[in-house]
Amino acid sequence: MGDQPHRSLADLAKVHGPLMSLKLGQLTTIVASSPAMAKEILQKHDQVLSNRHTILAAQVHDHHMFGFVWLPVQSKEWRNFRRVCNSYIFATQKLDSNQELRREKIEELLQSVRRNACEGKKAVDVGREAFKVSLNALSRTILSLDLADVEGLETAREFNEVTRGVMDVGGKPNLGDFYPVVAKLDLQGIQSIVKETVPYRPVGPVKPETGAWPERYRYNSLNFVPNGFCG
Repeated sequence: MGDQPHRSLADLAKVHGPLMSLKLGQLTTIVASSPAMAKEILQKHDQVLSNRHTILAAQVHDHHMFGFVWLPVQSKEWRNFRRVCNSYIFATQKLDSNQELRREKIEELLQSVRRNACEGKKAVDVGREAFKVSLNALSRTILSLDLADVEGLETAREFNEVTRGVMDVGGKPNLGDFYPVVAKLDLQGIQSIVKETVPYRPVGPVKPETGAWPERYRYNSLNFVPNGFCG
């Protein structure tokens, strides 16, 4: 596979065709390398092929049991998540009602850049500012609060570091994913890195009957939960 697996797979497809079955360790992987095959998979067989192999990095804090990304699409929890998203977060009416919020966050970004530029004390980190605004827009929509302070970047920086850390660790090939017999040995230390990168802190005792987050969702990595959501 080399250090550029996408090119290696493209070269293999030229020899073996647009649909290949690869044996990566003990893990069978199906590779589609043409628009026709992608359409066949994503449009006609999406329900059968939507589930994904759960990597060990996602199992460290039981994210594979409760995370929207990893849950089987046939499960009750996944359907509940989808219903919440479709009805309360990404519904057309909800997005339209939040249009003013997005405009407000963009205005905050422009004001921050303008203020920093006028002061001239240091260069404006546009990437961090944009990340802060995106984080606030999303968190205000879902949690009704700003995770990143308007005047400070500490929360945004921490969230950014955690997100990048998870992506870096999750994107690295883990020998234990391909050979489950050595998974518990954590030969590459990836599970240990996840434990250090993504803190596992309690959000406090909650009672499901009060309408707060149910008992099985009491813990998460960033020390907050959406208010008013029930499983």
